[in-house]
Amino acid sequence: MPDDSRTSVEAVICIPTFRRPAGVAKTLRSLLAQEGDVKFAIVVVENDAEKAAGAEAATAVLEGFDGPSLVTIEPRQGNCHAINRAFTEARERFPTADYLLMIDDDEMATPQWLSQMVATARRTGVEIVGGPVIRQFDVPVSEAVSRHSLYGFIGGPTRAVPVIHGTGNCLIRRDVFSRLADPLFDVTFNFLGGGDMDFFARCRTAGCRFWWCEEAVIYETVAEERTSARWLMRRSVRTGSINYEIDRKRATSSLAVAGLHAKNVISLGLSLFKAIGILARTRHLLPATHPPLMSVGRFTASFGFLPAPYKASQIAAVENKTTLPASAHITKR
Repeated sequence: MPDDSRTSVEAVICIPTFRRPAGVAKTLRSLLAQEGDVKFAIVVVENDAEKAAGAEAATAVLEGFDGPSLVTIEPRQGNCHAINRAFTEARERFPTADYLLMIDDDEMATPQWLSQMVATARRTGVEIVGGPVIRQFDVPVSEAVSRHSLYGFIGGPTRAVPVIHGTGNCLIRRDVFSRLADPLFDVTFNFLGGGDMDFFARCRTAGCRFWWCEEAVIYETVAEERTSARWLMRRSVRTGSINYEIDRKRATSSLAVAGLHAKNVISLGLSLFKAIGILARTRHLLPATHPPLMSVGRFTASFGFLPAPYKASQIAAVENKTTLPASAHITKR
């Protein structure tokens, strides 16, 4: 890659991918359709070292990209490993890029997404910008599903917010990474999920400022299996477990630990009132189960029982592998 290509990059868009070759191809095509004058690079990290179908799909699409790009494989399986690799590659390979963005491999960016995110960061000077992720369901769903809290987002007009919660639509200034200890995304969340929530909680503690950009819209494709009552209820329990684990990391004294147990009890009582409110508002039982099931997740996590929905049945990755096959490490321009 010529030096002038690397040093002219202002933003790097990172995409971790795992067993979604068609999805990552759609994501990349939406990035190739970006409008505006922001010079950007793309980094794709394949997290399936065994098959690498996502890397192959990404490489094919990026043949049509006239900017710099990288497709590489992270052999250590786990979402946080892949995200850490993506942000590390982005910072090292594009040293002049002030903004690092992330989009998931089941999402598509609107044409003004990148320019809106970068413009918001320039105008406000904040360290982190988030935007809406609007769900598009693969199959028709009931109102009980579409109004579930798990399919909501911060919403509202462009403004300062206390924190954002997900990496599916975010921009992070380069200097944020120097404020946090490694690993940037805690790998204990690899298969539980919630590594992004933990990361942004740590960013907030480190003094980072957050902004919400209403205009920077991303669309997420929701697969049919993620619309069943069973899946949503399990996800509610997992969300509670994630919240507990994030709190537990910060409970470093006996008093804090006692407060954490008290929070579990209080959350259970409050969850019942929240459930009644949701039921009255939506007139559907399924959305109302979310607060109590999150409390259940907190309690089960406190006893050491954690779900691991992202753990593949066969892990072919080698934990400490540092040398990748040449075919899996592709740099363009």
